Amino acid sequence: MNQLKLQNWNLIKQRLTPYLFLLPALILLGLTVFWPATQAFYLSFTSYEDLSQPPQWIGFDNFLRLWKDPVFWKTLENTFLYLLGVVPILVMAPLALAILVNQKLRGMNWFRVAYYTPVVISMVVAGIAWKWLYAENGLLNQLLKTWNIVPEGIPWLTSPEKLLGIVPISLASVMAVTIWKGLGYYMVIYLAGLQSIPADVYEAAAIDGSDGIRKHWDITVPLMKPYLALVGVISAISATKVFEEVFIMTQGGPLNSSKTIVYYLYEEAFSNLEISYACTIGLVLFLIILGLSVLRLLINQQEDITI
Repeated sequence: MNQLKLQNWNLIKQRLTPYLFLLPALILLGLTVFWPATQAFYLSFTSYEDLSQPPQWIGFDNFLRLWKDPVFWKTLENTFLYLLGVVPILVMAPLALAILVNQKLRGMNWFRVAYYTPVVISMVVAGIAWKWLYAENGLLNQLLKTWNIVPEGIPWLTSPEKLLGIVPISLASVMAVTIWKGLGYYMVIYLAGLQSIPADVYEAAAIDGSDGIRKHWDITVPLMKPYLALVGVISAISATKVFEEVFIMTQGGPLNSSKTIVYYLYEEAFSNLEISYACTIGLVLFLIILGLSVLRLLINQQEDITI
């Protein structure tokens, strides 16, 4: 009997030991992530405008207000446009760069460093630098005026007019910074995938007549599908949560033309002190990101089944 109890105790100890190692991290996550998230979920059903008073339960009133809020729908539209404008470029362009820098040529390491440098630059520094470039008398407008392409210049960050009738110029200008910052990061992910493809696969394809650019369409793209899916979902989540670029460069203006859902959440919470309403916006954002995360899991499972 004692031996059986000892065996049971050893078995329990083996099963509990991993959780004991995880316990400090779980406590930290509980205090900094899970508990605040639970509070935010509760506050989205309350009115908490007066911070000196406890929140008052109002049910779904904040959600009804959100449904009728034209600014919220504008920010949701801008966020959707951000996804459409940024994600396809960040999926395809880094792959082309990765194929380029994967060549065994002299000095190629310097190109890798050059493409990756924007990733290590702080977004604050990058945003300020690009804001100077976009200024009325900035470098970009000076070049346009000097070459007589657009003699009056372009109001990159101050115009609500839409480019091609789709994307506001101010929003497109912020998108360019996000793309510039993300190219090197996703290039490294693709580069890891490219270096895992055996060279004899390309050699066999060359014998079959698949060479040059065609070999990348026949071999590289199919074998890189898991990486393409990964980059697509990661870049979509990052684009949905974009904030720093908007905060530094446009403050959501002009006329809300570059205001995204995360910036609107920040504005309601810290400028207007609409804490409950901001939590409601945050809940909607959470559901969007959750949907993208579930999509990523489904894509990964599908890839595993295919393999």
